[in-house]
Amino acid sequence: MKLISWNVNGIRAVAKKGLDEIIANLDADIICFQETKATVEQVKETLEFAEEYTVYANEAERKGYSGTAILSRVPVMNVSYDMNIEEHDQEGRVICVELENCYILTVYTPNSGSALARLDYRSQWDHDFADYLSKLQAQKPIVLCGDLNVAHREIDLARPKPNYNKSAGFTQTEIDGLEGLLALDLVDSFRHLHPEEVKYSWWSYRAGARGKNIGWRIDYWLVDRRLEEQLQHADILNEVMGSDHCPVELQVDL
Repeated sequence: MKLISWNVNGIRAVAKKGLDEIIANLDADIICFQETKATVEQVKETLEFAEEYTVYANEAERKGYSGTAILSRVPVMNVSYDMNIEEHDQEGRVICVELENCYILTVYTPNSGSALARLDYRSQWDHDFADYLSKLQAQKPIVLCGDLNVAHREIDLARPKPNYNKSAGFTQTEIDGLEGLLALDLVDSFRHLHPEEVKYSWWSYRAGARGKNIGWRIDYWLVDRRLEEQLQHADILNEVMGSDHCPVELQVDL
């Protein structure tokens, strides 16, 4: 199966930049979007052209903010939204689809914000999300994707030293949160298959960062270790434009 994850930074905005052609070219079995910035109805209307896919979407209570979606052209046994934790379920950040052999999830992890104003909340989210995943894992292996809003190691961002413990996405608290997910026996598929490769999935809109490749790798496919031998391919598709993020790809036997 070919799986794609992409923070589109507004599904309606990227639809005006050739999303139909991009989806056709990706030719994926499942596509997961983060930061759709739209209601469920708006997401489905925007994706009406994707006739071969069933669309599942989640929305934030705040309009034009956050939101996630999953497009699947393979049969889904069940779908659930959010974590059933009221504090975390206001922003449409989680969707889980159940397949015969695994769960596939998309998540848009909260950003710690400017001046790290939301770092304490982010830490609580990471703890509660890990608990949520562990309960799913007791039933089936999980395959998790999304904008996790954290670079794991120095290799995962262009300027680690000036950003460490100063910028959202590269504080030790956030790194520890990702470590907590990996401790659930999840494998960072890209880094597992490309241990030394420098490649980024997000670039600031400021100062021509993408053209200069001053970026961060904050978008992931994390795969249950029980499926590790079934991993075939992982890549970061940084030639695909339309958002400040680019899609990340996983090919796996499921």
